[in-house]
Amino acid sequence: MENHVNYHHEKYSRRQGELASRLGVSRQTINAFETNKYDPSLPLALRSRVPLK
Repeated sequence: MENHVNYHHEKYSRRQGELASRLGVSRQTINAFETNKYDPSLPLALRSRVPLK
């Protein structure tokens, strides 16, 4: 499954730490999520699909 976290990360000029804070996870989790090395839990997947403007 492909994710678009990196796209939104760049589109809204958010740092990994800021995205992590908004989603309630660590910066390392965002990095693993962006590089497809981590399959998020369902609640995290749902939180991450909401626009992070």
